[in-house]
Amino acid sequence: MGLRGRFVVQPTRGAVSVPTVVLMTNEQPTGGAGGPRTPRVVLLGRDGCHLCDEARVVVERVTGELGVAWQEQSVDDDPELLRRYAEQIPVTFVDGRRHDFWRVDEARLRAALRRPA
Repeated sequence: MGLRGRFVVQPTRGAVSVPTVVLMTNEQPTGGAGGPRTPRVVLLGRDGCHLCDEARVVVERVTGELGVAWQEQSVDDDPELLRRYAEQIPVTFVDGRRHDFWRVDEARLRAALRRPA
């Protein structure tokens, strides 16, 4: 299954907002931090990206163990995300802030998710 059908590990109610980058300098997408309708982790990637496949495995494992919702978004679905992040994918956001790019460090992700949203 491609990126467009993948969604959350934990079910959420209603639509989930997709991050839109506010400023490159603060690297913070909109959508707030970890509310009931917002996944704590967003993985930006694209179909056919081997680093995205590797990142997805780590994100699925860590969020599954911690019971945290996550969402996957294709940069190809949003021209602004493509412009900003095409050379950095996969990019992970935790609680609305850019966390990692290219690779997801499992221990670092786990530590970030243990902190309150």
